[in-house]
Amino acid sequence: MAAPAARAASGAVQADWLDNQSLTGPSHQLHLDEPLLLDCGRALPEYVVNFETYGTLSAARDNAILVCHSLTSRAHAAGRHAPDDQQPGWWDAAIGPGKYPKRGNGLIGTDPERPDVVVAANGGSDLVYIPGKDVSATARVIEALLAQDYVSGLFVDSDIGSFPGTLPLSAINMQGAARTPRPSIVINFRSYATDCGQPIMCAVNIADTGLQQGQGMHGSFSRADTMNFMAAIGPSFKTGFVDEAPVSNADIGKTIAHALVLKIPFKGSLQGRVLEEALPGGEPPATQTWVERSQPSATGLTTILVGQSVGRVQYFDAAGFPERTVGMDERKAASR
Repeated sequence: MAAPAARAASGAVQADWLDNQSLTGPSHQLHLDEPLLLDCGRALPEYVVNFETYGTLSAARDNAILVCHSLTSRAHAAGRHAPDDQQPGWWDAAIGPGKYPKRGNGLIGTDPERPDVVVAANGGSDLVYIPGKDVSATARVIEALLAQDYVSGLFVDSDIGSFPGTLPLSAINMQGAARTPRPSIVINFRSYATDCGQPIMCAVNIADTGLQQGQGMHGSFSRADTMNFMAAIGPSFKTGFVDEAPVSNADIGKTIAHALVLKIPFKGSLQGRVLEEALPGGEPPATQTWVERSQPSATGLTTILVGQSVGRVQYFDAAGFPERTVGMDERKAASR
């Protein structure tokens, strides 16, 4: 890789960063001298951000797209830093003039520069974006999706409207104050159970991905994908304890902070709870099961969402159309 650009003053924006038409340009370094406060209460006095730029920033600065890639040995996005580079960037097929995401992703319409519908493949679910939140276009897309036997549940941005057969995005906590674009529609794909005798242990699902079965991806809304295994060991936890109450990844941070006596200011509304029942002397909490149903569509399809609650903390179990989502019918029956 080519050497990074020279150090820039903290917060400075160099002109060459704003106009990099070539995908062979070097990476940049931005040295920031302001302290960065960490959640643990400590601070980094200064730090370096490595990044790359492609294309030209508009005068209004409204055409920037931040691309992040986690858990890799490098964050090189596209192109080659030098002609003799052995590999291009991770997203070389999608970043650059005339390029766009392939595989399950799609731009629907007559003009790819101004698509009517944008589909972002997400494995066991898809995210559909409708520019301008067009109500008529949204209704047509929903009508088409309700007719597909591989679909099992639809969630729609309530700012666009309410549609029979669908639940609002807020039902799955996807309608908040995030700055990232909000999907207009979230599609859950159908899942099936093989004949192993334990449906949620041997489920398969339709997926919008190039990965094969068993390679791992974003899952569906079936219970086979939402029921994950977690374990903890150490002096702060009970020995041989199996927690029958609902738990989630959101609970891990609060529980560890509690065990380490850390006072961390948690932000936002999507917060978990301290898993006190897993700590010495802790008692099992009271739990409740709840079900949310949409109005039926013209063809009788109803999106159903099943979950559990511990106090004010809600947990998502499964969602979809009846008999199309593994584990949902069983969870729904348990709530009666």
